Amino acid sequence: MDPAPLPLPFARPELDAATIEGVADVLRSGQIASGPWVQRFESELSAFCDGRPVRVLTSATAAIEVALQIAGVGRGDEVITSAQSFFASLNMIVKAGATPVFVDCDLVTRNLDPAAIEAAITPRTKAILPTYWPGSLPDLDRLHALARMGSKWNGRHVGAAGDLVCFSFHPNKNITSIEGGALVVNDPVEAARVEELRFHGILRLSDGTRDVRFPGGKFNMPDVNARIGSAQLARLPEFLARRRALVDRYFERFHSDPDCVLPPKPRSRDDGMSWNMWSVLLPLPRMTISRKAFRDALGRRGIATGVSYEALHLCTLGRSLGHREGEYPNAERIARETVTLPLFTTMRDADVDRVCDAVADVIAAHARREEDEPARLKP
Repeated sequence: MDPAPLPLPFARPELDAATIEGVADVLRSGQIASGPWVQRFESELSAFCDGRPVRVLTSATAAIEVALQIAGVGRGDEVITSAQSFFASLNMIVKAGATPVFVDCDLVTRNLDPAAIEAAITPRTKAILPTYWPGSLPDLDRLHALARMGSKWNGRHVGAAGDLVCFSFHPNKNITSIEGGALVVNDPVEAARVEELRFHGILRLSDGTRDVRFPGGKFNMPDVNARIGSAQLARLPEFLARRRALVDRYFERFHSDPDCVLPPKPRSRDDGMSWNMWSVLLPLPRMTISRKAFRDALGRRGIATGVSYEALHLCTLGRSLGHREGEYPNAERIARETVTLPLFTTMRDADVDRVCDAVADVIAAHARREEDEPARLKP
């Protein structure tokens, strides 16, 4: 009797022996809070970002909070963002005292619609907060142009204070520092502001005392995390190549009847897509089971899945701001029908085949037949 296949998570970080030993070295050093490895990781990230200053924090959520503070977002302001993303963007906008202004996204790429962004700009718009996942990018030139041609705040165009970029290093991302994030800024002045805001808002004075001008947080990354992040960044080209190969395999092998809506197919080898996730939309209207039942069926085969992501305007916080069903149809459909399938660098081609076969089998077994359709009145 063949052994049962091993459980397949939908995400798993790849941590090699050298990285684990490096963590042990940091622990032995006694410098386990922010220290030399944080400085090294920031320097390496800066080189990766063409020399722009980078500061690391304990999470991408913290990076978003600090970015909004640097951009001067506060009470009475509006921030345009996607209705289809992780909760962090909504939470941090509301925490800053601003109002999130949602726009819909493309059904396949999940990118913001520039025309919808332009229509959403008002005199109160202070920032545009797009999110890029599962790895595809919108037309950034048009997005930046919109930010600069739109409304002004204190004589400055929306976006003129920023172009701040946040990265996540959560374990399900392309590289990890276990937990962590980074904020890419424009100049040393903004970098110093991040350092202040990520550590209690403390400003060190020339006489050796300290002051606080703004209520900051406690978001400084420990050296243990930075040591892991540095090792991961060195392997990023390798990780990206493997993810791309797995995605190519998914496109080659994935099939279902009825069809799922797939992610955008790569245009070329150098199209810049990073492939953080592989998410498909189930043909639920043509199936006899729910998404949960579908996920449970894959789970019984040892295949884990996710639902990335819910529609932000329909969570309790979003509804408390006056939002209801029907406002953003693409975001709502994605929230109803998405299943995120396994994608991580240590997957084998055979694992992709196993997922594709399982999805096809479950959908075929629960496809809605013509006799399942409700009776229709004849004209």
